[in-house]
Amino acid sequence: MPKPRVRRMPREVRERQMIDAAVRVFARCGYSAASMDEIAELAGASKPLIYLYLHSKEDLFGTCIRREAAALLGAVRSAVEPHAPADRRLWDGLRAFFAHTAAHPEGWAVLSCRARTHGEPFDRVVAELREEIVEVVVRLIEEAAEDAVGGAAAGRAPLNGREVTGLAHALVGAAESLAGWANGPAGAVPSAKETAETLMNVAWVGLENLVSGRRWEAAASKAGVVSSG
Repeated sequence: MPKPRVRRMPREVRERQMIDAAVRVFARCGYSAASMDEIAELAGASKPLIYLYLHSKEDLFGTCIRREAAALLGAVRSAVEPHAPADRRLWDGLRAFFAHTAAHPEGWAVLSCRARTHGEPFDRVVAELREEIVEVVVRLIEEAAEDAVGGAAAGRAPLNGREVTGLAHALVGAAESLAGWANGPAGAVPSAKETAETLMNVAWVGLENLVSGRRWEAAASKAGVVSSG
């Protein structure tokens, strides 16, 4: 009697299992300490098969970073309604960012810490992801400023390009730091909504003051006076 044929797993499914396993191991151990034997065991595959499909440990790590970066950026972009008010788009983007990092803590660990500790070319991939997110925030700040100048803040000096870029970098850096805090050791872990509200309360209130012409000035602060623009 002929033996029943064993259906082979499609390559894309097998590769996904390998990458899933690699993300878990890299997140826990870092690049240098990660073992290809452990990754193979976790993936339920042989180590030669991993090398056949994904070539090397370095290539596998790069694949993990690129996949996790694309997933995070895709989550943020898909959450933002293009025609919504600027504050709503920023809120939706922040909430999606924190929700995704909370739902994929191992992927975030690879992006936020493990990739940068290994250096080129991996930190370049993470830097490119960050720049893409910064560009999204830059556009939101520019549109918010334009709306304000066209309305109640008419006649106020607009934000210059360097200010906008600096604010966007500061906001993204704060989001990264908050994600690390929110995904830290078990305890009173905030929800994605709570974390997004924390940053929104700082960022948007400050931005509203800026686009309305109310700026903090060192000389005025020393004199105990708040600048009104």
